[in-house]
Amino acid sequence: MTTSPRWLDNSQQDVWQDLLTIVIGLPNLLDRQLEQDAGMSNFEYSVLARLSMATDKTLRLSDLAALCDSSQPRLSKVMVRFERSGWVHRFSDPHNGRYTLATLTDAGLSQVVESAPGHVARVRQLVFDPLTHGQQEALHEALARVATTVREQLARR
Repeated sequence: MTTSPRWLDNSQQDVWQDLLTIVIGLPNLLDRQLEQDAGMSNFEYSVLARLSMATDKTLRLSDLAALCDSSQPRLSKVMVRFERSGWVHRFSDPHNGRYTLATLTDAGLSQVVESAPGHVARVRQLVFDPLTHGQQEALHEALARVATTVREQLARR
């Protein structure tokens, strides 16, 4: 016995189309701002920012890839560029040689610090300024629930 698909109703279709606009358009707009202001992509900024927030500004590359929703090969390519720029230093984990660690250098931290104000201003303009405080809270609650489901599915890969 076959069952018919559970089609989206009109309201759900509207939500889905708005979400697609955000998922596709927002990264493009953030990329443009960061490319113009800092010569890097939103993904690259995210990598530097995650390292800047880590204890001792150091993370395992596998953990960094997971935090940035990246594949290991994509992150590795960025790490090569960052090492050449003097923004990161990669080395074998002294506690477990099977892992590689990345540490943000002072030059890399300077790059994050210089890039952050323009990036944050653009995020505020595109995401937070159009919303009331209550809408921001509701968005947070809704996105957290969806993100939890997505993370659970990704962990099953």
